[in-house]
Amino acid sequence: MMVMAALVLLGIALAAMGPRWADQAQREREAELLHVGRLYAQAIKSYRDATPGSLRRYPPDLDSLTLDTRFVGTRRHMRRLYADPLDPLRPWGLVRDKDGGVVGVYSLDERTPFMQQRVRDDLLELAPATRYLEWIFSPRNTP
Repeated sequence: MMVMAALVLLGIALAAMGPRWADQAQREREAELLHVGRLYAQAIKSYRDATPGSLRRYPPDLDSLTLDTRFVGTRRHMRRLYADPLDPLRPWGLVRDKDGGVVGVYSLDERTPFMQQRVRDDLLELAPATRYLEWIFSPRNTP
């Protein structure tokens, strides 16, 4: 009888802890999203700033960030392409300029972020959002 009571109490405790563990896992994926998004913004800025001549261009696709073919020799703006931490099987959403260049990336996830404050630094600015897909990872001062 004591073993059954202990199992019931253990089951109740685990049921109460499950949502907290899920929230903690989402918070970790959210932090990873911010990190990876910052890497993409940095790589897009690097590609734009490395454009030969006076006309600044954005990469035509994400693959151009890992191998920039505009130069003789190998030039990389990021080591590899990273998957969306919130859903690795889903592709990134792309923000394009009028010429078709990739200006930014965003997650296609519809969930609400835990972080509700503004993110602003020398590279990136994200307003508080109601859904992850509202966070656009694009370098600041883009046209």
